[in-house]
Amino acid sequence: MSQSAEKVLDHFKLFREPEYKEMFAKKKAEFEYPVPNEALQHTIEWTKSTEYRDKNFAREALTVNPAKACQPLGAVFAANGFEGTLPFVHGSQGCVAYYRSHFSRHFKEPTSCVSSSMTEDAAVFGGLNNMIDGLANSYSLYKPKMIAVSTTCMAEVIGDDLNAFIKTSKEKGSVPEAFDVPFAHTPAFVGSHITGYDNALHGVLKHFWDGKAGTTEPLKRVENESVNFIGGFDGYVVGNNREIKRIFNEFGIKHTMLCDPSDAWDTPTDGEFRMYDGGTSLEDAANALHAKATITMQTISTEKTAKFIEEHGQEVVKLHHPVGVGGTDKFIMELSRITGVAIPDSITKERGRLVDAIADSSAHIHGKKFALYGDPDLMLGLTGFLLELGAEPVTVLSTNGDKDWAAKVQALFDASPFGANCKVYPKRDLWHLRSLLFTDPVDFLIGNTYGKYLDRDTKTPLIRIGFPIFDRHHKHRYPVWGYQGAMNVLVTILDKIFDVMDADTDGIGTTDYSFDIIR
Repeated sequence: MSQSAEKVLDHFKLFREPEYKEMFAKKKAEFEYPVPNEALQHTIEWTKSTEYRDKNFAREALTVNPAKACQPLGAVFAANGFEGTLPFVHGSQGCVAYYRSHFSRHFKEPTSCVSSSMTEDAAVFGGLNNMIDGLANSYSLYKPKMIAVSTTCMAEVIGDDLNAFIKTSKEKGSVPEAFDVPFAHTPAFVGSHITGYDNALHGVLKHFWDGKAGTTEPLKRVENESVNFIGGFDGYVVGNNREIKRIFNEFGIKHTMLCDPSDAWDTPTDGEFRMYDGGTSLEDAANALHAKATITMQTISTEKTAKFIEEHGQEVVKLHHPVGVGGTDKFIMELSRITGVAIPDSITKERGRLVDAIADSSAHIHGKKFALYGDPDLMLGLTGFLLELGAEPVTVLSTNGDKDWAAKVQALFDASPFGANCKVYPKRDLWHLRSLLFTDPVDFLIGNTYGKYLDRDTKTPLIRIGFPIFDRHHKHRYPVWGYQGAMNVLVTILDKIFDVMDADTDGIGTTDYSFDIIR
């Protein structure tokens, strides 16, 4: 074999060695029952046709490669945003391994999370004993300040009652009676990761504001001058939350970041392991009830939580992942209106610099056609920004976007001359998008890492914006919110445009008359 102690190859070269090529060919011939290559190529070409697209869009009972994850993933995200909090998933170890690895691959940081280790017997008899033992072990071993419980498919299918199970566990001595154990039911077979985030955040606020599952008196709101901020499920949370804090500090506004995992997923390498780092303090989570108002940066990601906060007497300002000039203008002006604080000159200058940068680069973006996919709030923000840039977001798709979301995207199209030929696709998946890229081709694709397969298949260059991004490093450290964040998005888009221009003009003596050093 190619590998030996003296000759160690990485997988880039290892599987190109003769014996591996022979093994793969034998496997294909003897076990894969391949059709003749001509028939295969005929079918591949057919899947690029309008006829196939129509059949593809007619399917109802099957989803192929959805651009979303399941509810418990979002619940683990929310739990990581609170001080000393251990996410506890009532379900199997395999599910939790997925959540931990998914976040760790995106943020390049370890993600703490435990499970109740439900197996076949728990699926039959219920998971109460798993909860009792799991809470006891988690409390004793990992010394958290709070344990936030959510569920997976198994627990939801058999109907485990988290409220009752947690109370019974406390009676059995798993954790002290007064120990904080908020919970949320997050069935993985409905909704998506943004639904799970919303349910989990709502569960934490309900726990602190409404009397800790009936064990204490509900808090009474006494309004103060602070402002709450909720970012929503956000793959750029490290960069975004720090940018938002900076903006609040520029205004001089007292604020509370409700759910802030920016430090948990950006810990330093200094010889100290931090199972918990940063996060919203439990005291601040409780006192957030008294804030003057709450701003949610992603309304669709926080629908249930926003309604709960409104029911407790607060004004809630609902935004949609503001990216670009207009989106950031809305956020900044609402912040000024709520607090009565004038917009600082420093922020005004940042806006001017962004507008200047857009003017500098508009010739390269104007008229370019884009397809984009991702979470609904992100799609609203990016669509608005592309229209500001003079680009055409021809195809906007969201697997977890509904008809109301689609109507909001259409309203953006209708308000811009660049939206005339653009279409929105709610509840569609990446196999639908593949058909669209063949039948309604565009210049560039915007989405997460999974778009690289569409890039390879349809030859549509991918610009990586969204969650998750596994195959590029440290994108999460750079904000996409605020005028500074919009600048990052602008540069990301331009870099890909210029890379494609260079690749298209690098032929020596054939196309290199346009292989310019100035763009």
